[in-house]
Amino acid sequence: MSNIILGAATQQNLLALQNINTELGTTQSHLATGLSVANAIDDAVKYFQSQALTNRASDLSARKDSVDQGISSVTTATQGISSAISVLQQMQGILDSAKTESAAQRAAAATQFNTLAVQLNQLLNDASYQGLNLVNSTSTNLTLQFSDNSNSTLKIAGQNLLVSGLITAGAAAAYTGATSAGTGHSAGSGLSAHASAGVAFAASVAATALAGFKFSQVSSKTSAFDIASKSVGNAVNALQAAAQSLGSNVSFLQTRLSFASEYITTLQGGSSKLTVADVNLESTNLVTLQTRQQLAIQSLSISTQSEQAVLRLFH
Repeated sequence: MSNIILGAATQQNLLALQNINTELGTTQSHLATGLSVANAIDDAVKYFQSQALTNRASDLSARKDSVDQGISSVTTATQGISSAISVLQQMQGILDSAKTESAAQRAAAATQFNTLAVQLNQLLNDASYQGLNLVNSTSTNLTLQFSDNSNSTLKIAGQNLLVSGLITAGAAAAYTGATSAGTGHSAGSGLSAHASAGVAFAASVAATALAGFKFSQVSSKTSAFDIASKSVGNAVNALQAAAQSLGSNVSFLQTRLSFASEYITTLQGGSSKLTVADVNLESTNLVTLQTRQQLAIQSLSISTQSEQAVLRLFH
């Protein structure tokens, strides 16, 4: 069997057609996938640069989700404080009204006051988000990390805003005017001393300052109600300060969240610039290559016809 030897013109046309078909396949792949660089074989430098940007965007997206959840945690705390302020203001109103009430009215007011104190604590204990409560204990905290940089963090410390933490025991003692049972001495050491000495407090609120006291004990001391009212007013101020502090953290976290969203968009855009195909350019290339393909086929046909004409001379 002899080898088939093609003419130089035919070989050149075949080679040109093969190259055109290869380029045509590449262009069609770009249009089909939308990517000009789909893997490292296409362009190793651009591919790995794009991967680095995409990975960075993915990491920040996870951090962004954490910040978003952190905003919800802090917002829940501020909502709890806002409601607690409303309850304290009601308690303050009861104390202010009790100064001029009858013994029977004060008895009813005492029940209402103690109920509000209990509900205030329960409200703050319920102000948790995903198990985190920033308003009922100083042992809790929220730590958010904004990037891989270990210094790029924000720590929000929890606060004890329960009634017993807001209102001093000294104010409570001044309010009751009570004495330790069986001793005849003033209970100036505060709520814990009252409890250990057996003073009659409601059992459910034994650990709650300004709760469980009998208004009738101060029936002749209206100034004691003023002291208690001022103490509750100070508690309102403390809650407002806590809400302001948490609110500033929410504003900052929202700023970080917006920055993270914009940064992620920039990173993803940069990654796309390296790998995404230009549809207009690729479409133009496709039309051009198809035209070149047709011309190459015609040129090949002409070259083979010339060779056939030469062969016919020997017949």
